[in-house]
Amino acid sequence: MIYVRSALFNVVFYVNLVLFLVLGSWFFLTPRKWSIRALQVWSSTSLFWLRVIAGTRIEVRGQEKIPAGACIVAGKHQSLWETFAILPLLDDPAMVLKKELTWIPFFGWFIYKFRMIPVERSAGTEALRSMLQRAEVEVSEGRQVVIMPEGTRRAPDDPPAYKPGAAALYARLGVPCVPFALNSGLFWPRRRFLRYPGTIVISFLDAIPPGLPRKTFQPRLEEAIESETMRLVAEGRETLRRYK
Repeated sequence: MIYVRSALFNVVFYVNLVLFLVLGSWFFLTPRKWSIRALQVWSSTSLFWLRVIAGTRIEVRGQEKIPAGACIVAGKHQSLWETFAILPLLDDPAMVLKKELTWIPFFGWFIYKFRMIPVERSAGTEALRSMLQRAEVEVSEGRQVVIMPEGTRRAPDDPPAYKPGAAALYARLGVPCVPFALNSGLFWPRRRFLRYPGTIVISFLDAIPPGLPRKTFQPRLEEAIESETMRLVAEGRETLRRYK
């Protein structure tokens, strides 16, 4: 049944996305904040179908640790799940994402409408400079800049591979950084169509205050994310044993 439910959910997920992009195209004409609210509704409906069809629930811990207004939200990237599931949990998210996504018709156009932060990863230091400039603009308007410091999806047991983007944002923006951990890769594995029943946990951790030296910030961020992720992955595996 997991195969059947996973296949059905994947169809519904992408149909739901296409309907949002096509039927919601009039949100190109509305104020950006309205469009963000529509995006958050789409995300919530996708999470609803994930729960109803695949039996995969979400538990949010520590959401109260996210400060009001501008901040950096930096965390683990194990699957596609967190790229949309985090959106309704923040007031006005500005996601750092790969520029290739902007080339997709409708989807890429909405990225510019939402004023997300595309990064051309092959551009090296120029990409980092552009990201910092864009992030400064969004933070000045009280938005939450969301970044996955490892830059790409990694399986739950992969060793950490943090890149300098989150630390560069922290040094430049002068706002708190809220780490988050999760165990989504157990239930929504990367590069596989299976969606396992259980509870995906996303845990927001104590905010790191602005102003710390980079050599202090980087290990503190990694330790917070990795230690909590290890706990959540172990917790999630207890659930999965009932289904595998």
